[in-house]
Amino acid sequence: MSDLRAQIWSTPMVDTHEHQCREEDYLQTPVDVLVELFDNYVTADLVVAGASPEAVGCLLDASIRDVRARFEGVQEAWEACHHTGYGEAVRLIARLAFGIDSITPDTLEEAQSRMNHSRTAGERLRILKDFGNLDHVQVDHFRRPVEPDPSGPEFFLYDIAWAAFSQGEIEVEGIYREAGVEVKDLASLRRAMEAIFDSYGRYAIAVKSQHAYGRTLEWHSRNDSDAEAVLAKLLRGQPITPEEKLCLGDWCWARGVELAGDYNLPFKTHTGYYAGWGRMPVHYIPAGNMWELLASYPKTRFVLMHIAYPYSDELVALAKRYPNVYVDMCWAWSIDPYSAGDFLRRFLHAAPVNKLFAFGGDTRLPWAAVAYATQARQGLWQALQAEVDEGSLTEAQAMKVATRLMRENQYECFDISGRRHNIRQAVSGAE
Repeated sequence: MSDLRAQIWSTPMVDTHEHQCREEDYLQTPVDVLVELFDNYVTADLVVAGASPEAVGCLLDASIRDVRARFEGVQEAWEACHHTGYGEAVRLIARLAFGIDSITPDTLEEAQSRMNHSRTAGERLRILKDFGNLDHVQVDHFRRPVEPDPSGPEFFLYDIAWAAFSQGEIEVEGIYREAGVEVKDLASLRRAMEAIFDSYGRYAIAVKSQHAYGRTLEWHSRNDSDAEAVLAKLLRGQPITPEEKLCLGDWCWARGVELAGDYNLPFKTHTGYYAGWGRMPVHYIPAGNMWELLASYPKTRFVLMHIAYPYSDELVALAKRYPNVYVDMCWAWSIDPYSAGDFLRRFLHAAPVNKLFAFGGDTRLPWAAVAYATQARQGLWQALQAEVDEGSLTEAQAMKVATRLMRENQYECFDISGRRHNIRQAVSGAE
């Protein structure tokens, strides 16, 4: 094994994006070989390859004990997509977690018979840390309240969710529960946002929004009076137009960006490809839509996620142009491993190396994160080894780049040490 490969496999890697379920939810997740293997993004490839949504639902229904029948319902589709990035991750889970080299009805039944049918406290942390060799994981749990996670207070670091706000969705009751502020007008909405950050900003690792699933990433500066008029209609229960909703969403998005800067939190934004299958309005998702926002808030660090696939050339240009833009390869190694490796090499020849993060899994279950991390390490090694082979980097230089992309850049961008200090104080009662 080369020194470069050995370093990439031995370095504890920062995982900048997960949807890992909380400990209490993980302990209630069925212990089932098919759930472990297929409860991830591969379900989209299965449907696109011809499996019915009903067959995929049956595949993941652990209450049906017939593992063979559940798999056979999607087996033809699996054969069509086992070579994709998502399919490769399933094969990695099979090998790493179950010692399965070929996924067949027989090997699945045998693996199910060997499984320990109870989950244990700490298992989730052990898999991610010991098998995944992860420094820590940053989790988007789709909620704004962010509190220390007792199952791994300094390992599981959480994002403050901002997608609903960015889409112009004002959940008055939920906001009151979170912030203790009743939203009656724009001033009280602003106070509620400030209260959310005052309560949770010290523990959060970032602010996260995936509103590109529901609206364009294009942003425009909105004045208070226009946003106030839209909010008043919402609070009265009156319908609002799509343009009015964008107006309020842009105003709320900007307030989150401002507060993120005040609390030294990067603002993560989903760009590019959607999860699932079917609908994807492609004009929503290019990262270039955000140019005005990036320019308007130069003191806030923006983390643009998923290499904006398939619009990654534009993303390289943003990272090259804007000092406050960082690029996260989270999920990219599994969406399209070939394009991810090509993107990494193009980025290195165009933009500063300190602006890129190598990995985030974007998964719900720990073995899936381990598999996705394995894909990232493999892809990182192949891309950097190609640079060495072509003479663009020495092996020593490639090793430095690898360490930067796997952990140093993340420690520079995110206040990891500071958040861990705040969490330790909270857990010890020293606040």
